[in-house]
Order: sequence, then structure tokens, then C-alpha cells
Amino acid sequence: MSSTADLLIEEDDIPYEEDLFRNRYSLKCWLRYIEHKTQSSKNIASVNLLYQRALRELPGSYKLWYQYLKLRRGQAAKKCVTDPLYEEVNKCFRRALVFMNKMPRIWILYCTFLVKQRFITRTRHAFDDALRSLPITQHYRIWPIYLKFLHLHDIPETTIRVYERYLKIAPQDAELLVEYLKSVDRLDLACIHLSNIVNDSNFISREGKTNHELWHELCSIVAKNPSKVTSLNAELLVREGVEKYPDQAGALWCSLADYYIRDGCFEQARDVYEEAMRTVRTVRDFTQIFDACAHFMEELINAELEAQHKSDSNFNIDLLMARFENLMDRRPLLINSVLLRQNPHNVYEWLKRAELCKNNPEEVERTFEKAVKTVNAKLQLGKLSSLWIAYAVFFEQQGQLKKAREVFERALLAPYPKVDDLASVYCSWAEMELRSKKWQKALQVIKRAVKKPALKTDYYDESETVQNRVYKSLKVWSMYADLEESFGTFESCKEVYEKILDLRIATPQLIINYTMLLESKNHFEESFKASA
Repeated sequence: MSSTADLLIEEDDIPYEEDLFRNRYSLKCWLRYIEHKTQSSKNIASVNLLYQRALRELPGSYKLWYQYLKLRRGQAAKKCVTDPLYEEVNKCFRRALVFMNKMPRIWILYCTFLVKQRFITRTRHAFDDALRSLPITQHYRIWPIYLKFLHLHDIPETTIRVYERYLKIAPQDAELLVEYLKSVDRLDLACIHLSNIVNDSNFISREGKTNHELWHELCSIVAKNPSKVTSLNAELLVREGVEKYPDQAGALWCSLADYYIRDGCFEQARDVYEEAMRTVRTVRDFTQIFDACAHFMEELINAELEAQHKSDSNFNIDLLMARFENLMDRRPLLINSVLLRQNPHNVYEWLKRAELCKNNPEEVERTFEKAVKTVNAKLQLGKLSSLWIAYAVFFEQQGQLKKAREVFERALLAPYPKVDDLASVYCSWAEMELRSKKWQKALQVIKRAVKKPALKTDYYDESETVQNRVYKSLKVWSMYADLEESFGTFESCKEVYEKILDLRIATPQLIINYTMLLESKNHFEESFKASA
């Protein structure tokens, strides 16, 4: 036997060789021989050669290939990646994959071995070959290693393209690509993918983020990087977000304004703040936007003051200061507008708005006119009647009694929910006439109120309009009695009290007043009868 044969086949190996001679295609025989050789021989080359002999006979054995490749990887593990042994092992893997290309574990061994060698193109090709060779149900074992490999190297273009391929089979991992794009400062593409995520109603975040959190993240990136994000329309994006998530309106509007500020479009930013303050529906959102706008204006003024020494003109500073003061002056009115957008049927806020505009009569008139047309008596918060009365009193204070009477005439036709509301309008009209010393007009107003309708109605029948039931209002009759006592005759006054008794709406106090009136005129018998 030659010296090479002596080196590779020892005396202890002969029984195994004879066994193989009789059963050359028996996997068990080869495995027994390999196990014996591994334990008895310290010569690595002889073990390698035995594996190669076995694989020539049984090239389709997964077990042989797997053990052999693990052995060869282990032999190279302690050597430098530039050692020629690494290239020998690479060749072994390529030979194995000719037969084992459907085995994911072999591909994983090969790909991770290449990753260790820091080959970029060759490793990428190996991963791509693995994905092409393996059925799609096995791809989940390859992709995590592939993506991890890409993050080890600064190859953004390749990484992005591979991620886009990966998302075709795992769209639920789209956030991974977004995070990567943000890390490599590819913000425009990150926003495009994030936009696709938020517009996908079926998307479920792996990180537990809600859809409105993703919207906020998208708007934040767009707002802070106007020069880098060019593919998306920031304004359209924010408006869509405000429509979908009204509870986040304040933050979204501020992000749009911030976008224009960073882009140097200060006038557009101011327009955004103004529009936002005119449209938000909660005081919380308004406060957030107003404070941001005020801070923006202060920063503009400070920047202009710092630049003032370069120019002798104070025009810009004066203009900015005027705008800032105007903003501060309008704050109460803007808050009032927010509350009215919340509930346009809030009588108290309409009255407050009229008070805020008291220095501008034309605006007060427009406010009252809009209020009485807007407030629905069935949804009112407060009393619609107090709004009509305040409207008429406004004209009275302006010295326009004719317009005040026109308002009262319109007020009498309003659909009040309670008789007492209409009674208050009649009484307020009469009081206005009294303040103007128009006694007869006051009496005429009250007489209109107590005039019986053509058809008899039940005072407590709420299906009837209040206009048909007001004739029984105690408030109106009490004022009628007072007016007759003050400006009428004894007979006319007595007639009013008798009608009150006939309608059976008299109170103890009214009866006392009537008896005292009769006693003062020496009508004692009638006084006794009235008190009875």
C-alpha cells in the first residue's frame, strides 16, 4: 500500500471498507464508517475524503450533506476569512446545492457562512437563489437572515429594493421599511410608504400603533422636512387627517403650519393658523393652535428686531406688531366662535358674542340676526325668547324704536317650547313702550297677548302652539292688571281682574290686590265676594 493509502486507510478501517464493498449504497454503513473514522483518526483530511466518497455514492442524502457541511464550516471557523479554506468550503456548499436546493437548512448554512465572509454581491445572489429555489412556504426562514445581512452594510438602494420585494409577501411588516428609510434619511420614500400604511384600513401595526398615531407620525415627518418630502401634498394630507381624526385637529393643523414655517412661507403659515382657529371645534384644540400662532408671531417680531439695524424702515415691525395685537384682541371672540361651533343653539354664547361686539353696532346686528335664524327652540341651551328680547333692546338703546318693534313682531311668531317664553316677549315689549312713555302702545301690546284665539284650546295641550295658549298666561295678565291700575280707569281695571277670575288663573296675591283695589274704592261687598 502506498504512503497516501496508508495515511487515509488504516488497519482498523478494513472491516468498514469490506462492509462498504458489499453495501456501497447503504447509508448506515457509511455513517458507521464516518463515526468510526471521526473518533479514531486525528487526520481531518481522511474524514473529509470519506465524506466525499460517501456523497459520490449517495449524492441525494440530506443527512450526509448536512453533517459534511457542518464539519467543513467548523474547520474554517477558527481561521481568518481570507484563508483559502473558506473558498474550498464555499465550493462544497455550491456542490451540495446542486442536489439539496430544496432544503432550507442547507441554504441557511450557506448564506450565514457567506455573511460571515462579508461578501455583499455573492451573498445577495445566494439569498436570491434560495428564495427562487425554495417553495414560498419556506421563505419565512430565509427573509429574517436576509434582512439582517442587509442592515450590516451601507447599501441603501439594494436594501430598499429587497424590502419592497419582502413586503409583497409580508405587507404587515411595512413599518420595518419605514424605520429603515428614516434611518438612512430617505424621508420622501418613507412618507410614501407610511401614507400607504395609514390609507390601508386592514393594516395592523406590529408595534401596536393606532392609525391616528401613524397619521401623526406621517404629518410630523412631512412638517419637519419640507425640503426632503416632495412627493406628498402636505396640505392635502393634513386636511384629510383632520377630517378622519377630528380629535387630533389641533396637532395636525400645527404640523401643517410648522411645514410652511420651515419652508420659509410665513404668510401661508399665518393663513393656516387663521383657518385652523376658524374651524376647530374644541377649546383644547383652539388653545393649542392659538398658543402656537402667538409664539410664531413673537418669533417673527424678534427676528425682525434683530435685523432692524440692517434697514432704516420700521414698516415690517409695525405691521407685525399690529397683527400680533389684533390676534390678542380677537382671542375672546375666537373662543366664543369655537363654543358656538360646538353648539350653535347655545343662547348664552350668542348673547356673550353680542356683548363682545358692542363697540361695533353693525356687527352686533349681524350677530343677533344670525343667532335668531340659527337657534332651534327644541335644541336651545338657554331661552330663545331672551335672545329676541336682547335683540330688540339693542335697537331700543340705539334709539331705533321702529326696528325694535319690528323685531318684537317677528319674535311673536317664533316657535317657543313654553308659553312663558312668549309671555316674556310680550311683557318685554310692553316694558319697552313704557320706558318710551308710550302708555297706550304698551296696553295695546298686552291686549294682543290676552286676546282669545278663534278656537278654544287647552292651556296644557303642548300639541298646540304657544301663540294659541298665551292668552291664559298669568305673567301677561299680571302685567295687564298693573298697567290698568296705573293708566286705566277703575272699571277697566276691575274688568281685567274679573277676567282673571273667570279664567281661573288667579293667585292668592292677585286676589289680595283685587280686594285692596275694591276696598280703596269703597266696594266692600264686591271685595268680600272676590276674597271668598
